[in-house]
Amino acid sequence: MLNIKILCIGKIREKSLKDLCDEYSKRISKYAKLEIIELDDEKIPNNSSEAIENQVKITESNKIIDRLNKYPNSHIILLTLDGKELNSIEFSKEIENISTYSSSNIIFVIGGSLGMSQELLNYSKNKLCFSKMTFPHQLIRVFLLEQIFRAFKIINNETYHK
Repeated sequence: MLNIKILCIGKIREKSLKDLCDEYSKRISKYAKLEIIELDDEKIPNNSSEAIENQVKITESNKIIDRLNKYPNSHIILLTLDGKELNSIEFSKEIENISTYSSSNIIFVIGGSLGMSQELLNYSKNKLCFSKMTFPHQLIRVFLLEQIFRAFKIINNETYHK
C-alpha cells in the first residue's frame, strides 16, 4: 500500500477546516496509508524586519529538512509557487507513476506562511503549485487532501461527485 505523508508547518485551528481534513483523510485511507505531520510554526513579531522574517523562514525550513532526513527513500514533493501546475488527471498520473516506478512513500511538504528557504527548495526537484494565487496554508492542506483523494478515484476509474 502507498504511504503518503503531508509534512507541514503549523496546526489547523479552525474546526470546519479540521473536519474537512478528517473527512478527506478517512476517504484516502481506503487507498493509502496517510499521515499528517504538523511541525510548530515560528512566531512572527509584529513589524518584523526582512532579516527576522528570513530567519523565521530558515528556522521553519530547517525543521522540515530535519524531518525529511528521517525518510531517505521517499519521493518528496514541495508545494511552492515555483512548482509546476497540474490538472487533476495529470496529478493522478504523477501519483500513479511515483508509486509504480519510484517509491511507495510520498511526502508532500507545505512550508510556513513566509515560504521555504533556498536550502529546502533545493532539497527536491519535484515542486507542485496549486495556483499562482496566495491561499492560507491551512486551506492548501484541504486542497491537497481533496486532490489526493480525487487522484485515487481517477486512478481506480471511480466516479467522483464532490
